[in-house]
Amino acid sequence: MQTISPNAIKQAAKNIMAATATGKPCSPVRTLIGDNDIKSAYKVQHLISQERLSDGKSLVGRKIGLTSLAVQKQLGVDQPDYGMLFNDMEVMHDGELEWKKCMQPKAEAEIAFVLKRDLNSEHLSMAQVMQAIDFAVPCIEIVGSRISNWDIKITDTIADNASASHYVLGHYPRKLKDIDLINCKMKLSCNGEVVSEGKGAACMGSPLNATWWLARVMAQLGQPLRNGDVVLAGALGPMYAATPGSRFEAAIEGLGTVAVNFGKEEV
Repeated sequence: MQTISPNAIKQAAKNIMAATATGKPCSPVRTLIGDNDIKSAYKVQHLISQERLSDGKSLVGRKIGLTSLAVQKQLGVDQPDYGMLFNDMEVMHDGELEWKKCMQPKAEAEIAFVLKRDLNSEHLSMAQVMQAIDFAVPCIEIVGSRISNWDIKITDTIADNASASHYVLGHYPRKLKDIDLINCKMKLSCNGEVVSEGKGAACMGSPLNATWWLARVMAQLGQPLRNGDVVLAGALGPMYAATPGSRFEAAIEGLGTVAVNFGKEEV
């Protein structure tokens, strides 16, 4: 594999940060870091995350992406990816997200977990992960791409914080024992019309499988999940493109509903 220079990694990070600042998507960064160098892509993501932290943002959790086996195959990978959740990415339930804060947004319905214990070991068992989860809530993740026309491969999306944009948490917290995480059905509606359907098993067989993977990876990297962290466990069905003024509502069996409104495009 070709060695990617530090300058190329820095330039890729600068391009994505410039796209964020200007609202104008950039060209794919894989032209700088290659199509398959996942390690370099995470280095780009890390540089951008450090910049956000230095700007006063705080880390509140993680998101898991590529939990669909079909999407993994499409991008040529055999595992999910992850991105960082910062405090300025959360939108109030049934609140409005300004359109100018979005970049090519799409919505997807997920289950989110909130932790009550740190997960420090890379050798965690599934039982330990379940014990560390305080509660689950329905979630709408708004994915967005700083890459022009969503022209992405695996290194583009990882570098771009796993294409994370914003997220909304529902207000119906449930304990794990009260939810069927595998068979629960999901419906995502846009302006009252169902646009995506799925169930818990669509997320790596169970959202807990994805969370177990994430917890071990983050511990191995020395960035373990902490008490109070939010984990967006991965989509339960296909994403759907948002338009200015649209309203999305996700309903997940056993967890209730969560909604978000997109603001109108400013003229």
